[in-house]
Amino acid sequence: MNYRLALRGGDPVRTKPFTAWPIYDEREALGLHRVLESRNWGGYPCPNDLAREFARKFAQQHNARYGVAVANGTVSLELALKAAGIGFGDEVIVPAYTWEGTAAAVLFTGAVPVFVDVDPDTYCLDAALIETAFTDRTKAIIPVHLGFRFTDMDAIMEIAARRGLFVLEDCAHAHGGQWRDKRAGATGHAGSFSFQTSKLMTAGEGGIVITSNIDLADQVIRLANCGRPPRTETRGEPVLGHNYRMTEFQAAILLPQLERLEEQTRLREWNTKHLEKGLKNIDGISLLPRDGRITKQASYQYVFKFHSDEFGRIHRNAFVAALNAEGIPSDGRFYEAVYRSSLFEFAEETYPAWSRAKRGFRCPVAERAGYEESVWLPHQLFLGDENDVDDIVTAIEKIKENVDELIGYEDERIRVQGMARAQRALLESKIPY
Repeated sequence: MNYRLALRGGDPVRTKPFTAWPIYDEREALGLHRVLESRNWGGYPCPNDLAREFARKFAQQHNARYGVAVANGTVSLELALKAAGIGFGDEVIVPAYTWEGTAAAVLFTGAVPVFVDVDPDTYCLDAALIETAFTDRTKAIIPVHLGFRFTDMDAIMEIAARRGLFVLEDCAHAHGGQWRDKRAGATGHAGSFSFQTSKLMTAGEGGIVITSNIDLADQVIRLANCGRPPRTETRGEPVLGHNYRMTEFQAAILLPQLERLEEQTRLREWNTKHLEKGLKNIDGISLLPRDGRITKQASYQYVFKFHSDEFGRIHRNAFVAALNAEGIPSDGRFYEAVYRSSLFEFAEETYPAWSRAKRGFRCPVAERAGYEESVWLPHQLFLGDENDVDDIVTAIEKIKENVDELIGYEDERIRVQGMARAQRALLESKIPY
């Protein structure tokens, strides 16, 4: 397969688009139309009719007794923590490699995120390192089920039981997944899910907290509903809540999305297993091992490791750029080590807890994953057939065989970006006020 890379002017492996996401049909259209005609559009009364129906069905499908549908997935994390009594001065264990919103939700409660490195086999929170980060202020753990792997929930729950900690599963990537035949979010004390556009189920935005603790569920509703208690017998402390309610339009879309989840989960799993058959034969690509305790695989993104030494010492970013040019949507710096994120540069001024969180964290696995090693393939690539998957393997093989064309690419990119920034600065300096 000795032909020029698309990044260098050759023909791409694939020009046909993959399965479009989000997927919808007449069920979403009919649901939206019914809400429109009903004139009952909003989240109040809380929960409103469709939001209550969706939350009940989602919680039931995920082995929990109660579900509270809310505005988005960051809010769902924040509300679950607050409902559990997490607040100012408390510390919450968070994986160093995740979306910034996981740590931001901790800050929004007034608590302090404490970053712990991730397991190199899963890129999820490394349970073996958790207790090294404990202080007398540690009150909770947020295991994040990342990409398509689960955190070791057996170890997490054993530590939590021994230490008396609240466990909030961040399941933004894990809709429909199972750990030991228990659905994501049902092993911890609560689970948080996102329905943002890219997620395995989506209404554009939205989130949910699931739990089997009625008092926790009641307090989540109260916090999301301007402080109003959901029942006269609600036992949680009175609070001044926010308006974080889910609208009926969102719920109308999510109900049919939930109906499709099982079938889509099976299809992604079939295709990702087919992908692994091809990837395991390519030197310089390694797979995240499968854990037998994951009894149903949810794949928000398929993640593999890129090893520069086997690819002419090119940077991971050059490999990802070449893969995209071949018509395979992919990402490298999908996440980074959270404590190094530019999104938190301002946080110390706004959130005093952040100054306490910045302890000179050094999490080498998270940094290696974020800046050198991980490659992420979006889940919609696996909603087609095996021919789609074969194109992914072919593109990677093509890059491997023509890797010499990429040597120096990253330096070229950085130089071009620097020139562009300099040109913008020069133009801006000449713009009269």
